[in-house]
Amino acid sequence: MKKFIDYSHGGDVKSFAKEIDSAVGEVLDLSSNINFIQPNIDFKGCDIATYPTYDELFEIISSHFAINKNQIEFFNGGSSAIFSLMRHLPNQKCTIYSPAYLEYKRSALLASKELVLIDRFEKFDTVVEKDSLVVFVNPSTPDGKYYDLKSLFSMWIQQNATVIIDESFLEFSGGESVIKYLTYDKLYILKSFTKFYSCAGVRLGIVISNKENIKQLKQHESLWKISVFDAKFITDVLADKEFYQKTIDENKKAKVFLKQLLQNNEIFAKVYKGDANFFLVELAKRSAKEFQEKLKPYKIMIRDCSNFDFLDDRFVRIAVKSFEDLKRFQKALNEF
Repeated sequence: MKKFIDYSHGGDVKSFAKEIDSAVGEVLDLSSNINFIQPNIDFKGCDIATYPTYDELFEIISSHFAINKNQIEFFNGGSSAIFSLMRHLPNQKCTIYSPAYLEYKRSALLASKELVLIDRFEKFDTVVEKDSLVVFVNPSTPDGKYYDLKSLFSMWIQQNATVIIDESFLEFSGGESVIKYLTYDKLYILKSFTKFYSCAGVRLGIVISNKENIKQLKQHESLWKISVFDAKFITDVLADKEFYQKTIDENKKAKVFLKQLLQNNEIFAKVYKGDANFFLVELAKRSAKEFQEKLKPYKIMIRDCSNFDFLDDRFVRIAVKSFEDLKRFQKALNEF
């Protein structure tokens, strides 16, 4: 009998609301690492009677990341891109720097790859096997740490590794992209717009690589994977510089407040340094499930991180939200 692996993640507000017999709008979701600031996009003029074309979207994305249009492939969300890469790339051994987004583990196993997990916290400098597929999420999840990958890239290149770097939280961190390493012909960069641009309902993820790799990848993909609404949203939001700066400024201030709140409460034994819009926290005396039970009367939802590799049942992830929401969380902590 196969061992059950829990791939559940944060953000399932509807199930939580049903469990506590509450309206969805009353739940404070601290489990979801989606930007709490939402852009305002006007979808008027979207033509749903014809097949979508993506010329304008290719133009704005290539300009935004300073790359060529032939270095980009679109997917119906970041997870779709992950599964496609796992199917497409032939490497039999897959090494994931963990803990990491669990869809990498799931997709690797479904693609019948031999899985190797490297503990980022304890064995960061482990040498990977030659010709393996390497996955690194940067900034990481669930801790949100941004890594300087220069030394690792030297090792990966020496080992002829095929490398997937997931930069879905990069905008929050202010860190440098690995796009500068695209001269390495075995590099694939994955970017999801869901997190920073607060659009879980808009499905667009992209893979960036060299021209030949993208050409090969396209041969395994359908022509129309995203809707005109997805394309319109991303085209407009990338042009909205005011939204971008507001997100940086407001998240930075709210993050300082949340960090101080966590560090000054004896419920938490350790708050991990995070460069994204969330914190990984180790609980002092409770399990994650016990902590969630304590928060249920307050209709607050947090991310139990016990299903991440190398973490036990004392770890939770808490996302940055608005000051109003974080003060509600503060009140709950003070009361119990």
